[in-house]
Amino acid sequence: MGRMDYLAMKTDEDTNKLIDEDLNELKLAAKKLFNHATKLGGLGFGTSLLKWFASFAAIYLLILDRTNWKTNMLTGLLVPYIFFSFPAVLFHLFRGEVGKWIAFVAVVLRLFFPRHFPDWLEMPGSLILLLVVAPNIFAHTLRDSWIGTAICLLIGCYLLQEHIRASGGFRNSFTQSNGISNTVGIVLLLVYPIWALLFRVV
Repeated sequence: MGRMDYLAMKTDEDTNKLIDEDLNELKLAAKKLFNHATKLGGLGFGTSLLKWFASFAAIYLLILDRTNWKTNMLTGLLVPYIFFSFPAVLFHLFRGEVGKWIAFVAVVLRLFFPRHFPDWLEMPGSLILLLVVAPNIFAHTLRDSWIGTAICLLIGCYLLQEHIRASGGFRNSFTQSNGISNTVGIVLLLVYPIWALLFRVV
C-alpha cells in the first residue's frame, strides 16, 4: 500500500509540473500574440472598426432616405458603397445560402405580389441581389483592393457635396434639425475610405 501511494504521489507531482510548464508556455505565447497583434494590427483593427461604422452609417442613411429623409440626392449610390465596404463576415453570410433565400423571397414578392412589396424595400432588395449575383471579380478582387476603397471614397465625396448643397451650405448642414445626423453619417462614409487608403500607403 505504501509503495502505491508513493507512486501515485510521484505521478501527480510530475503531472502537475507538466501542466504548469504548459500553462507557462501558453502565457508566453499569449503575450507574444498580443504584442505582435498590437504592432501589426493596430492600424488594421482601426480600419476594420471604421469599416463596420461606415457600413452601418450607409445602411442608416439608406433607411433614413426610404423613410423620412427624402432628397434629390442619388442615394442609390449607397448600395454599391455598402457592397464595397460591407464587413467580410456579413458579406460572406449574405453571399451564401442566407442571401440566396432572401433574394429569392424578394424576387417572388416583387414579381407575383407587387402590391405587397413596399417601395422602401427596393434598395435593400437590390443590395441583397447585388451581394448574391455579383461576379467574383467584383465580389473578391475589386472589393478587397484599393479600387473598391477608392469607389467608396468617390461615393462619400459625392454624397457629402450633394448633402451640403441641398442643406444650403456647410453651416446649415450641421444646424438643421435632421442635418446633424445625416452629416455625421456621411462623414463616416468618408472617414473609412480615407483611413483605409492611407493605411494601404503606409
